[in-house]
Amino acid sequence: MKHALPVTREADFAAWYQSVITEADLAEESGVRGCMVIRPWGYGIWERIQRLLDDQIKATGHENCYFPLFIPLSYFEKEAEHVEGFAKEMAVVTHHRLVADGKGGLVPDPEAKLEEPLVVRPTSETVIGTAFSRWVQSWRDLPVLINQWANVVRWEMRTRMFLRTSEFLWQEGHTAHATAEEAREETLKILELYRRFSEDCLAVHVIAGEKPENERFPGAVATYSIEAMMQDGKALQAGTSHFLGTNFAKAQNIRFQNANGELELANTTSWGVSTRMIGGVIMVHGDDDGLRVPPKIAPWQVVIVPMLRDKPEDEEVVGYCRELQAALAGQSALGEPVRALLDLKPAKAANKRWGWVKKGAPIIVEVGPRDAAGGNVSVLRRDRLYREDGKLDSAILPRDGFVGEVGATLEAIQTALHDQSVEKLRARITPVDDWAGVEAHFAEGVVNPGWVDVRWVRPTGAELDQVVERLKALKLTIRNAPTAQTGHDEGPCVFTGRPSVERILIGRAY
Repeated sequence: MKHALPVTREADFAAWYQSVITEADLAEESGVRGCMVIRPWGYGIWERIQRLLDDQIKATGHENCYFPLFIPLSYFEKEAEHVEGFAKEMAVVTHHRLVADGKGGLVPDPEAKLEEPLVVRPTSETVIGTAFSRWVQSWRDLPVLINQWANVVRWEMRTRMFLRTSEFLWQEGHTAHATAEEAREETLKILELYRRFSEDCLAVHVIAGEKPENERFPGAVATYSIEAMMQDGKALQAGTSHFLGTNFAKAQNIRFQNANGELELANTTSWGVSTRMIGGVIMVHGDDDGLRVPPKIAPWQVVIVPMLRDKPEDEEVVGYCRELQAALAGQSALGEPVRALLDLKPAKAANKRWGWVKKGAPIIVEVGPRDAAGGNVSVLRRDRLYREDGKLDSAILPRDGFVGEVGATLEAIQTALHDQSVEKLRARITPVDDWAGVEAHFAEGVVNPGWVDVRWVRPTGAELDQVVERLKALKLTIRNAPTAQTGHDEGPCVFTGRPSVERILIGRAY
């Protein structure tokens, strides 16, 4: 069986991942290290993610706003743990003008140095907290529920497209509440929103849970995440939700007068997902022919490829395809009108078909003169490309029958991709009872070990530091302690031997 990509997942997963991005026209290098140009198909997927998620965020009572890209350095200095956590990743603007250097180049003008350096936004807790301190005066002003869609910059040393880039796109929610209980409830509400969005829209099965102390967002009281497993068994943190307590409120003076006339500190939260989700979709759903895009987030769900031969009957074929496109647009799938594209680019039909296979369009329809004359279409489902004999599973169907069933077909593809994701994740989580079992599971030479599920006692401080060092020696990290623990079975913590309090997931990660 010949595949469309130059490298398979089994041969070199990292090279395969990059090949999918290139061959599917998702993104390309920009000329600035760690920054990418997101091409129309890749950005179209992000737009779908943005539109669907934005509706869900607004449905929970949040409003969109926008804050500046540049943040005064002094804002970060107010919260010591926060600035320490991001200090090594900050891009800083120090001058506001360039001048010629006399050698044909440009240099910062020494006379144009800023009075205070500006940080290019790595995240917005500090600038939004400052605004909250102005907006919140009374208990009647609470809660404040906002979200923004923006770009951020974190100066990464090791970059990989979509997964870890110096600049990326995301949404970041920020809220302020009268009580810790309300803020914790908000944090978990958003965690569940992210979990459900990943399952329902991305068709990516994830495990929601709390991160250990050493993996918390800088300045947070508690951090929660959704963790997805890639096809190489590594974890991808696909979204986070943080309970910040009063730490940022204290630093930024977010105080309010309660119903009794007393001043109190607000409790705040922050949460976000980013274009990293696209990397997750690639590594969960992709195959050796390219990307497979779940229909809910596909810019085009059905792509029609006419088979033209520079003959008089071409006009009839194109007319037939236009009628098909209009008929499809009148159908509904997954709660929205079907998105159908007629590809009339001047290229061979076979090349266009394979181009759309690599892009991962859910349904590819080919139409030739014989199909047009007979009222048929040739249909290829991207989620099941081949028959058992290795040949393309292209089905010739009556046009009207295909149109009538297209909604159900797209829903079936969405479900099939999700079910495959569930099966793969569950099959590669292994319960382990002791540290020797962990070492054996991740021993050198073991291919695609997945994750282990172990008992632990929530160590803190120096004891947790020792745990982290033991894990680091095996290139492992704690992913999270699942919130949906099906009854904790008593037994010793694999790290300390003391009676455990919960189970955690451990694995290698991106």
